[in-house]
Amino acid sequence: MAFRLRLAPEKTNIDFFRWQWGTFGGSIALMIMAFVVWGVMGLNFGIDFQGGTTIRTQSTTSVDVGAYREALNALNVGDVAVTEVFDPSFRDDQHVASIRIAAQDGAEAVTPETLDSVKAALTAVDANLTVTSVESVGPKVSGELIWSSILAVGVTSLAIMAYIWLRFEWQFALGGVLALLHDVFITVGIFALFQIKFDLSIIAALLTILGYSINDTVVVFDRLRENLVKYKTMPLREVMNLSVNETLSRTLMTSVTTLIAVGAMLIFGGDVIRGFTFAIFVGIILGTYSSVYVAKNIVLIIGLDRSDKPKPKKGADHEFANIDA
Repeated sequence: MAFRLRLAPEKTNIDFFRWQWGTFGGSIALMIMAFVVWGVMGLNFGIDFQGGTTIRTQSTTSVDVGAYREALNALNVGDVAVTEVFDPSFRDDQHVASIRIAAQDGAEAVTPETLDSVKAALTAVDANLTVTSVESVGPKVSGELIWSSILAVGVTSLAIMAYIWLRFEWQFALGGVLALLHDVFITVGIFALFQIKFDLSIIAALLTILGYSINDTVVVFDRLRENLVKYKTMPLREVMNLSVNETLSRTLMTSVTTLIAVGAMLIFGGDVIRGFTFAIFVGIILGTYSSVYVAKNIVLIIGLDRSDKPKPKKGADHEFANIDA
């Protein structure tokens, strides 16, 4: 007999509603905390959203943040932020710094002359220093990117809600989308709390989280729909518990294998994609949790109409089953 790896017993009977209000209340509390942290501390916007120029340097000599900043302040180029970049993949003699120069009023980017003077000032501090990359984004473009990112997340959420509504019921759609927003808001709150750089790659990660989380939620909902037809007299809470237990092994297997892959990227992928992979790593954990504890709790609170309806077409267990979506 072929070996089959299981992260959960073949049959489980876990009462996922045992601490229903504790888990659901905890999720609400985390979302409120995320909003508070977001509002008080704000996000550490990257060059994509803040505007300005980011210069990345590399040297065999240790980075002297104070000396770099003093040399650049003498140039009067505006607000300057100097940070040393750490990464386990760097060599012992590889020292990297990130220098951000705020966007100048009326200018789309730092002029070539200013850039040359910055390079000269940094080289005077460290003769071994080399500039490895320069990125510039104007203030107008950065403002447009912020609104485009908000629009992308909003439209994606509405499209997912419409799809779930057609495939299931409106209660499932509302529960699924609120669970998605739970994942996104808490992830953004974590970025605000630890002041991790927030740029366009993080928006891509949030959209990835939306897709991953709703896929996991749909698996649970699909089993729930089947069991609602199969166990018409069983209380809704018990049907939901049964559905989550029946899909638990699949949920854990998918989440753990994905976390292994993303975890490897987080550790060995380098600092350039670290924010992106960290967001996905956190999102997978939150998405798995919300699929089990948030989405179905919302559906249970709203309730479902389990009264007899006109019999659907042959081979369909609900009124929208034959829609090609």
